[in-house]
Amino acid sequence: LNVSGTSVVQVTATDADDPSYGNSARIIYSILQGQPYFSVEPETGIIRTALPNMNRENKEQYQVVIQAKDMGGQMGGLSGTTTVNITLTDVNDNPPRFAQSTIHLHVPESSPVGTAIGSVKATDADTGKNAEIEYRIIDGDGTDMFDIVTQKDTQEGIITVRKPLDYETRRLYTLKVEAENIHVDPRFYYLGPFKDATIVKISVEDVDEPPIFSRSSYLFEVHEDIELGTIIGTVMARDPDSASSPIRFSLDRHTDLDRIFNIHSGNGSIYTSKPLDREISQWHNLSVIASEINNPKDTTRVPVYVRILDVNDNAPQFAVFYDTFVCENARAGQLIQTISAVDKDDPLGGQKFFFSLAAVNPNFTVQDNEDNTARILTRRNGFSRHEISTYLLPVVISDNDYPIQSSTGTLTIRVCACDSQGNIQSCNAEALLLPAGLSTGALVAILLCIIILLVIVVLFAALKRQRKKEPLILSKEDIRDNIVSYNDEGGGEEDTQAFDIGTLRNSAAIEDKKLRRDIIPETLFVPRRTPSAPDNTDVRDFINQRLKEHDTDPSAPPYDSLATYAYEGNDSIAESLSSLESGTTEGDQNYDYLREWGPRFNKLAEMYGGAESDKDT
Repeated sequence: LNVSGTSVVQVTATDADDPSYGNSARIIYSILQGQPYFSVEPETGIIRTALPNMNRENKEQYQVVIQAKDMGGQMGGLSGTTTVNITLTDVNDNPPRFAQSTIHLHVPESSPVGTAIGSVKATDADTGKNAEIEYRIIDGDGTDMFDIVTQKDTQEGIITVRKPLDYETRRLYTLKVEAENIHVDPRFYYLGPFKDATIVKISVEDVDEPPIFSRSSYLFEVHEDIELGTIIGTVMARDPDSASSPIRFSLDRHTDLDRIFNIHSGNGSIYTSKPLDREISQWHNLSVIASEINNPKDTTRVPVYVRILDVNDNAPQFAVFYDTFVCENARAGQLIQTISAVDKDDPLGGQKFFFSLAAVNPNFTVQDNEDNTARILTRRNGFSRHEISTYLLPVVISDNDYPIQSSTGTLTIRVCACDSQGNIQSCNAEALLLPAGLSTGALVAILLCIIILLVIVVLFAALKRQRKKEPLILSKEDIRDNIVSYNDEGGGEEDTQAFDIGTLRNSAAIEDKKLRRDIIPETLFVPRRTPSAPDNTDVRDFINQRLKEHDTDPSAPPYDSLATYAYEGNDSIAESLSSLESGTTEGDQNYDYLREWGPRFNKLAEMYGGAESDKDT
């Protein structure tokens, strides 16, 4: 309060005595407690302040005891008391104050924009709205790098990052922060400005930062006909840290699944690894990754947009398949078809096509409409479908871009019978073109099926022919496959019981040649007879003659065959060793000559020589 004597409250007491009778009902007020801050008027009971400039910040609550006494306050009068609680209300008579003149804060350089790095707070002895403060940065070298926001509930100033920080660029910032009361009472302007200021020093801390690209994105344009390995552009990145670690570049393969591009890991040059085709893909959106070699986990990505520029590498073609016909009664110069073309390329000046015939045709001609269409006209009167039912007309289509591209499309023109209005009545032949739905793969499949069927037929015929040549005799006595051993030693030339060799000398006993029974003969022929050998012909000559016949006989077996004639040959100088003949000898034989035949007969000599010795013993 500014002055003393300010009325606070009035208290009133009542007395039941008759006020007209003396002083028994006359009341006087006095203060028993609350001095020296308050006083009371004796007659009225009004409580007033007794001291000037009472300060709520020093004492806010007061308890005042007032006494009311009758008989005019004289001795013997009766009294009563009451307690009055007085509270001083606040006024804005105190400015905000900072506790420190300098405040130090720290912030990592990697802190993103908007990050709160610390707070400042000024105190105000007032309460309520009289204590509301607003903070602002009024000076310093970091006014463009930091902001301050007032927190209403805590009455603090929150300092935040306004722009990205860089330890390598600047490590210390100084701010001058001011705190000011929002609601100022003009009555107290004389007390001075209701604001205060402090210095805030912010230190930037170094962190290991990922690489930084020179641009936020890259755009490269390249023609689609460039050679493989051509560099289309280069991305650049650096390590912002003071250590300046080398950078390694790579492509995110999820953005280049076809692996059309590649990148040099050392210098960031992007080059082609596969041919480009604008007609397949006009844009390629890549993502390049930069990482520190010393710390591969610190990576940064940047988008790279590659635009493929068009070159004239496609020839124009017919826009659709044309089913063209001409009436038999057509006249020269009659329009039978209007054609158009399309081109996959997209030149800057737009498409422009030219139509012409591949060669002069006596039946039809092409007239270019100069609007990317052309008309097919007849050159003569009358056509006959019985003579020629279909005409093939090659049409050359070219564009006007550089280099000029052209293609030849063939129109199949059917000759049909038409009425007078030109409507088709009948055609005796269809277009020679294959159905649009029959692809090359289907034709190849059909051709393979035909070839497989032919191979099966040939194999079946060969197998059937082989079966015809199989032997008819498949018994165990077949001398080609079985050797039958009887362990029977013959008796020599003189043993005539087993085989009569005289039969070989008798020409009459020799039967005519017979056809073989073990295979089916392919051709029938008359056996060739040979003259009979004389009776005095030696058996060896007979056998040689038969052997010669077998060698020259076309019906002889083409494979190895066993032919036995039971002929031993001429006599041996060792004479016969047959046990049969030995058994008929009257006297004992001397086998000493066996030793003279050489070492091969030593064993035989010992056997027979030893037997003789045993006999003598």
